[in-house]
Amino acid sequence: MKSVVTIVLLILSNTFMTLAWYGHLKFAEWKWFNKLGLIAIVLISWGIAFFEYCFQVPANKIGFKGNGGSFSLIQLKVIQEVITLVIFVIFTILVFKKETFRVNHAIGFVFLILAVYFIFKK
Repeated sequence: MKSVVTIVLLILSNTFMTLAWYGHLKFAEWKWFNKLGLIAIVLISWGIAFFEYCFQVPANKIGFKGNGGSFSLIQLKVIQEVITLVIFVIFTILVFKKETFRVNHAIGFVFLILAVYFIFKK
């Protein structure tokens, strides 16, 4: 059960992270947002990223073997990176409709899935 909770928390964390890191590029389409300076945009992104940490820290604490979880530190990092890329692709396809997902991207993801396999292989 801790594995499932960890993965769900990582998905939530990475959703907020992606919104904080890349959302402002889409928000620039709003006239009032486009008038903001860089410092204001950074502060808004930090505000969104706060929620990333509210999910990321518990995910790592719950999921880490040293705390009774299921995953080693390396496994946690690899899981987090794969989730980050999956969330990013979904976000890009849904929000930035002009971006394209190409074959070379799919091949890269296959290699990432292979990385997960080798990281978890005993």
